[in-house]
Amino acid sequence: MSDRFDYFVVFAEMRTGSNFLEANLNAFPGLSCQGEAFNPHFICYPNKTEVLGLTQEMRDEDPLRFLETIKRHSEGMGGFRYFHDHDPRVLEEIINDPRCAKIVLTRNPVESYVSWKIAQATGQWKLTNEKRRKDSKAVFEKGEFDRHLADLQAFQVELLNALQTSGQTAFYVAYEDLQDIAVMNGLARWLGQDDQLEELDGKLKKQNPAPLSEKVENFAAMEQALGQLDQFNLTRTPNFEPRRGAVVPSYVAGAKAPLLFMPLRSGPDAAVEKWLADLDRVAEDQLHSKFSQKTLRLWKKDNPGFRSFTVLRHPVARVHTAFCEKILSTGPGSFNKIRKTLNNRYDLGLPTEVDASYDVASHRAAFLGFLDFLKMNLAGQTAIRVDSSWSSQNQTLQGFAELAQPDMILREEELGDMLPVLARRVGYTNPIEYTPPPEAGPVPLEAIYDDHLEAKIASIYQKDYVAFGFGPWR
Repeated sequence: MSDRFDYFVVFAEMRTGSNFLEANLNAFPGLSCQGEAFNPHFICYPNKTEVLGLTQEMRDEDPLRFLETIKRHSEGMGGFRYFHDHDPRVLEEIINDPRCAKIVLTRNPVESYVSWKIAQATGQWKLTNEKRRKDSKAVFEKGEFDRHLADLQAFQVELLNALQTSGQTAFYVAYEDLQDIAVMNGLARWLGQDDQLEELDGKLKKQNPAPLSEKVENFAAMEQALGQLDQFNLTRTPNFEPRRGAVVPSYVAGAKAPLLFMPLRSGPDAAVEKWLADLDRVAEDQLHSKFSQKTLRLWKKDNPGFRSFTVLRHPVARVHTAFCEKILSTGPGSFNKIRKTLNNRYDLGLPTEVDASYDVASHRAAFLGFLDFLKMNLAGQTAIRVDSSWSSQNQTLQGFAELAQPDMILREEELGDMLPVLARRVGYTNPIEYTPPPEAGPVPLEAIYDDHLEAKIASIYQKDYVAFGFGPWR
């Protein structure tokens, strides 16, 4: 056993080679890696119902107990893999514990994104028999990649800052290092192991060995999109990655109008973007969007006197939109894995498909169940991430300050009056009128709203009600 460490964590992400790293760690007699121990959708491995005597439900109720179990009851030194969207309740404990060995596994984010897209298309996440390999090509989507990159960088910066301020260091492993037996043996020695491997694990096979040009269907479009990024940010080690705001890719600017819209998720985003496009009589795809921090700075430089704005939505309407678009819906952009977990763990009773049998009573019951989950989620009591679709608007606005806060914070109910005023301030003498968006979901909010619902949401989003002076929705 190590005289420095009691257990270890592998900080990684999907498609970075973490399965292969785990297989080689487990080849050492004194090490025992327990998979994705704090994945909110399963315990350690997708086919497991119990690990080290604890079930997923027991883990979710007390994640620190499961952490202690891994430390004390694994064979040899225990450890696990941790991704950015795993249970956030254990992260602080792991980071602040100098007796926890930190291993940071990284991979070129373009490579990991393409690998993830191919795995999604084929349904093949591991390969142990080359004859069973499934072929497919990835389709590069810049907005999706921007979010992927922002999530990776934000988590790496969080790790780096935490290690720096606590006086710790990590063992960094690049994807390419995984095939180097000397590095694997060096990692084992760092963990306090005397044993050494003579060969690497041979069970797992590299799934997509071809160059990127052969794995991406729209490779030319990908090259063009990535050319807009600072190339050094794609390959730098985590220690030097820029501190980008994760919401920057969601900002939208007018095609000609020097107006910058900074959305708060689950607000009237589509309607505001349509108004911006109509202002210059162009299609919405001609708006400036999918910014990086670099391209946003260039846009600001090219548009002196620009105005930036965001839009507050009443918490009742906003959380209902989040529920309908991200949880109730099964379409593009919805959170199907979270939906499944909420059904299984929180008994929301969401139907597989919304049809005529899904009535007002069903919708109200499901929505109330989601609010019960949300109260725990925002209080840090669940294994599922706090998503920007339902995080408090006050918290999101504070995050904007990393770059710059918006000039104007508008209210949704005032957009009909205020957007034309904003347009006139940047030179439009006869601006287009704003058209409110249709209501989200199969059942109108009005049909399920009452004082009980208002009070429940007000207790969950108390900070928003106090910070912005919200009264009852109706």
